Amino acid sequence: MKAQFKYAFRAGLNVRLTTFAIIFTMNLVFIILNIFGALPFAGQVTAVSLGGVAIAVMMVVNVIGDVSIVSRMFSAPGAYLHALTPAPRRQILLAGVITMMIKDIVTMTVVITSEVILSLQLAGDNVISIVWTFIRSNTGDILYGLLYTSLLIVGYMFVMMIIMFCITVNKSIFYQKRLGGLMTGILAVAVCYVFTLSSFLIAPFGTVQRIGMNFMITAGTAGSIAYIILILAQAAILFILTSKLMERKVNI
Repeated sequence: MKAQFKYAFRAGLNVRLTTFAIIFTMNLVFIILNIFGALPFAGQVTAVSLGGVAIAVMMVVNVIGDVSIVSRMFSAPGAYLHALTPAPRRQILLAGVITMMIKDIVTMTVVITSEVILSLQLAGDNVISIVWTFIRSNTGDILYGLLYTSLLIVGYMFVMMIIMFCITVNKSIFYQKRLGGLMTGILAVAVCYVFTLSSFLIAPFGTVQRIGMNFMITAGTAGSIAYIILILAQAAILFILTSKLMERKVNI
């Protein structure tokens, strides 16, 4: 398992790490200059603008890095190494998904946080004072923030598993079939629809409202926790199905 994580972390690491280091250094320099008042107003506006561009650049580089990891799992020549390794496919899949999540979430969190700090500095606010005041007077909001952060993470995991499931289906069941790509797309929509309907399982923890042909479930803390558990269960189901398909047959 350790070897699988090592290979997954190495895939596309140079480009992603280089881009992240440049962006992080640039934002850090701007933040330090702002702290000491060495950056004029025009410079602060430029820093915020560059920070916004950096977010988009980091997103693109993360996508490229994730594609590199997926390519090593499903495309030659990297996939040959995975096919020959005695490790179970669930370990290879788990290493790939967790690696992509860690790289994406860590880099985007740092870059977006840097942009928020630069924006607050441009507005003339004391960042440290704002954060400290928020922590002292909004403990409940912090708990909600942690809850919704967890929801964001598991939601991202679910999206990653949907993508990995569709790639595996396309490389196994629908491989070289007529309209295989279309059938994979239809299957993806169907899976998302079924999992969306499963959201009604958390109805006992909240309030269900009908808006035309749509429904909205308003849930409190208990409902949010139940929703997190539901998404984790859905991601686990997709993980099991994907790993089983990978064990059965994947065309490289």
